[in-house]
Formats: sequence, C-alpha cells, structure tokens
Amino acid sequence: MKKLRPITVNVDELLAVNKYEVDEESAHIELASDNYSELPAEEWGKLVRVCPAALYREDAEGNRGFDYAGCLECGTCRIACEGTVVRKWVNPAPMMGVQYRCG
Repeated sequence: MKKLRPITVNVDELLAVNKYEVDEESAHIELASDNYSELPAEEWGKLVRVCPAALYREDAEGNRGFDYAGCLECGTCRIACEGTVVRKWVNPAPMMGVQYRCG
C-alpha cells in the first residue's frame, strides 16, 4: 500500500457544535467484521481519508478504531467501501442521528 502523509486536520472541535441522537439499539453503519484488523488495509485507509467525521481511525501502531455515533450521514463510506468494509449503511431511524447547528 502506498505510504500516505499523516492527517493533520482535527475535526473534533468543528463537529462539537452538532447534536447527535445515537440509536444504541440499532447501528445505522455495520462493518464486514467486528475485528477491524481483518478488514482490507487499503480499503480501511480509504475510509480513514474520506470520512469527514473521522469515524474511521488508525493510530501510528496500526490499531484501528470505528464509532458510528458521530456520523454526519453523508454516505461517503458507503460509496467508497460498500461490500468490502461497510456491510450495511442505512439512514438512522426518525428522530435519530445528527442535527446540524449553526455554531
């Protein structure tokens, strides 16, 4: 896999103004495996780069992390990696998900 430059943008502060109602009983994004290290490295790398909410992460040691709770519901991960890493992506249930705020 091609060596990419490190990501230097920190979106946490920008996303903090949004409100989220997380559906703990039904995740709207499911990955192909609960063991993230089993998922294809190149495909995972795509998600780390394209997710505007930085839900897909990989640290310097190669440890991967994912959390759907801060999802912006843009569908970018579904478009980039449906069928390889992303097994299921649906819109959250009514009254769930992100509520954008003007900060």
